[in-house]
Amino acid sequence: MSISRELYPSEEDLPYEEELLRNPFSLRLWWRYLVARTDAPFKKRAVIYERALKALPGSYKLWYAYLRERLELVRNLPITHSQYETLNNTFERALVTMHKMPRIWIMYLQTLTEQKLVTRTRRTFDRALCALPVTQHDRIWEPYLVFVSQKGIPIETSLRVYRRYLKYDPSHIEDFIEFLINSERWQEAAERLAGVLNDDKFFSIKGKTKHRLWLELCDLLTKHATEVSGLNVDAIIRGGIRKFTDEVGRLWTSLADYYIRRKLPEKARDIFEEGMMTVVTVRDFSVIFDAYSQFEESMLAYKMENLDLSDEEQENGEEEREEEEEDVRKDTDLSVGKFEKKILKGFWLHDDNDVDLRLARLEHLMDRRPELANSVLLRQNPHNVEQWHRRVKLFEGNPTRQILTYTEAVRTVDPFKAVGKPHTLWVAFAKLYENHKDLANARVIFDKAVQVNYKSVEHLASVWCEWAEMELRHKNFKGALDLMRRATAEPSVEVKRRVAADGHEPVQMKLHKSLRLWTFYVDLEESLGNLQSTRAVYERILDLRIATPQIIINYAMFLEEHKYFEDAFRVYERGVKIFKYPHVKDIWVTYLSKFVKRYGKTKLERARELFESAVETAPADCVKTLYLQYAKLEEDYGLAKRAMKVYDQATKAVPANEKLSMYEIYIARAAEIFGVPKTREIYEQAIQSGLPDKDVKTMCMKYAELEKSLGEIDRARGIYTYASQFADPRTDPDFWNQWHEFEVQHGNEDTFREMLRIKRSVSASYSQTHFILPEYLMQKDEKMSLGQAVDALKQAGVPEDEMAALEKKLAPADNDVPVKDKPRTVGFVSAGVEGDGGRRNVNQEEIELPEESDDEDDEKVEIAQKDVPSAVFGGLAKKREEPEKGDDGGNEAKEGEAPLGALERLKRRKKD
Repeated sequence: MSISRELYPSEEDLPYEEELLRNPFSLRLWWRYLVARTDAPFKKRAVIYERALKALPGSYKLWYAYLRERLELVRNLPITHSQYETLNNTFERALVTMHKMPRIWIMYLQTLTEQKLVTRTRRTFDRALCALPVTQHDRIWEPYLVFVSQKGIPIETSLRVYRRYLKYDPSHIEDFIEFLINSERWQEAAERLAGVLNDDKFFSIKGKTKHRLWLELCDLLTKHATEVSGLNVDAIIRGGIRKFTDEVGRLWTSLADYYIRRKLPEKARDIFEEGMMTVVTVRDFSVIFDAYSQFEESMLAYKMENLDLSDEEQENGEEEREEEEEDVRKDTDLSVGKFEKKILKGFWLHDDNDVDLRLARLEHLMDRRPELANSVLLRQNPHNVEQWHRRVKLFEGNPTRQILTYTEAVRTVDPFKAVGKPHTLWVAFAKLYENHKDLANARVIFDKAVQVNYKSVEHLASVWCEWAEMELRHKNFKGALDLMRRATAEPSVEVKRRVAADGHEPVQMKLHKSLRLWTFYVDLEESLGNLQSTRAVYERILDLRIATPQIIINYAMFLEEHKYFEDAFRVYERGVKIFKYPHVKDIWVTYLSKFVKRYGKTKLERARELFESAVETAPADCVKTLYLQYAKLEEDYGLAKRAMKVYDQATKAVPANEKLSMYEIYIARAAEIFGVPKTREIYEQAIQSGLPDKDVKTMCMKYAELEKSLGEIDRARGIYTYASQFADPRTDPDFWNQWHEFEVQHGNEDTFREMLRIKRSVSASYSQTHFILPEYLMQKDEKMSLGQAVDALKQAGVPEDEMAALEKKLAPADNDVPVKDKPRTVGFVSAGVEGDGGRRNVNQEEIELPEESDDEDDEKVEIAQKDVPSAVFGGLAKKREEPEKGDDGGNEAKEGEAPLGALERLKRRKKD
């Protein structure tokens, strides 16, 4: 075979060829040769590769590069091209020496997979697994599984490969199960999935929980019930229901769906019913009920669609009836199905036209929904009293079901675990019999109810009261009283001893101290009994020490109705000794009012003693009512002076928030009894009694109004002045408006100005700032009068509070006022002493410097004197100069002497 000239070495190849002749086993030389001929045709490069590999058959680098180039050569060629076969042969030749290199195997296997050579690819995968060590098998299995998962690969082949793979890595069982499901191998998928769930050591690499896998198994078993056999589906799903409580409803519907697909609708109904009777959550119940109702609707719809028979079928049916007169057992050609149809003909359950039955089933299911839902709630908590009452209401109109429900309720509910009031079940049970005129059974129910050990005494007392009320409704008054006597009877000593030995005291042992029971009993005695029996009941209540203030008052009023007044007052006395404040307040008020109404002034001293005793023990917040009653007693039957004394004591005893109202009552009564002038002392006492500031201000305003009405203007103005310290002009304009009106009516310019000064001073004390006049008033005439300033301020809309700055406008100029008489600078606080109307402000933080030593006093300090300019003395200097000029010259300076100063001349004048 001739070789093309292009494949021979050219002149450019001679240097590489010469080197290779000297050293043909050098990989570096061969690789440099190939790199230099990168742009050469592949055929020439292939010759170089073949020569190199013949010399170095174990070189991975040469084989890998050679195979990569051959792969690039066939990339765009069809798989039927001859180059693929050449490529495969090259891979086979390479694997002779490279059979331990996984990368060569992977390249070869991917190439075979793309060529769709199933058998050859499978055998090559097997060869690779045999050739490579186990540590490299994971690199081969990944493309192997991709290969067997392709379409066109026989299922049996894929299954065998997956089974082999699971022996290598069992953790990928989920991938195998997915493959089985995709391949519709339901039987093996179910078996594998069941095996996974039975393996306690299994860990899902896909993050699936056991619950999720269980649901997948249930779906698989139910949706392919006919394809899967050999597994106890019922047991599997029921095991999941017991183990997983999250989605029990879904598991129950899956089990029912399994029987539906197995064409066992009656069994499916049983499963639905069992599921609804066992679930404990409303969500699971809703899932099952919806699936059950949908199943019944679909069954009914299917039957109605197939119910319409053609006329021919009906005629054929008539002909068959005529032929059936003969014995069908003699016909040996009939099939089993036809034989059963002929034999069961005429039976109601075998009737094909059962639409009414299916419709009745659906309606019955819908009607039972509230009952079934209530059963679910009761399974959650069988001790829920409210749910039992709701269940009874569901059977309204069916007394038998109601009685059965109440019977089940009272047997189920534990009084110590009950949510609600368990005694209401017994009471409602008895009322059910009562409403149906069966009093005998109602009494039996009540008799059983009072023997139940309830959690609280109040529950047992309520049962007794309901029983007595039932007897009263049916006019059995004696029976009601007997019941109350029986209920309030104290247990005997023997019974107490036995109960103490048991260690658990039932509520029946505490029933005789139930206040509700005794209250009901005493009401019955008042209505149905006599005086002695009623008093005995009241006395028994007091002896047991369970009385309330209301019972004390009721007992006393009962005695008053029967004209036992002293006995009633003794009851009040017992009440005020038993109870403390605030409970005894109503007893005292009632007792005192009844006593005063009864005796009036006949037993005045006793009444006074009662009142004194009441107010001594009463706290401040409860004493006001008693003092008012006491004062009313003195006003009506005693002395007015004592009444005033009582009012005075009340003003000191009541709390601070009630002092003002008490003083107002005191003043009103004093004015009515002794006249208005008497109230001055009370006003002064109130102002100085320590009232809150706002109450002092209110009292001063009323006091000022009183003085104004009496014509004492100066006294009223003094009261306003005193009260001004409690009224901030910014927050309390009412006081200042009232004082303003007072000054307008009764004052003059001086008093009005004094009022403004006080207002300004109070405002400064509250806010630490002074109000000044607006600038537009500062620019006007400085000789503005007070009235003009007021009018200007009102026209400008400026409130009257700013009139405090008028003094600055009306004051004389600063040049004519001594420094000590000048007003203080606004906003300036003196740090030393400043004269202001005889007021001396001393700096409290003044630092005392140490005194100078006495030695300094001995030193004489010469002070330089300087002539004072004559301009300082003004006209006075001229007057002094004139007489000096008229003198004989005795005062003039002598010749040769310095001119005399002003001070020296004054001294000489005095000497003369």
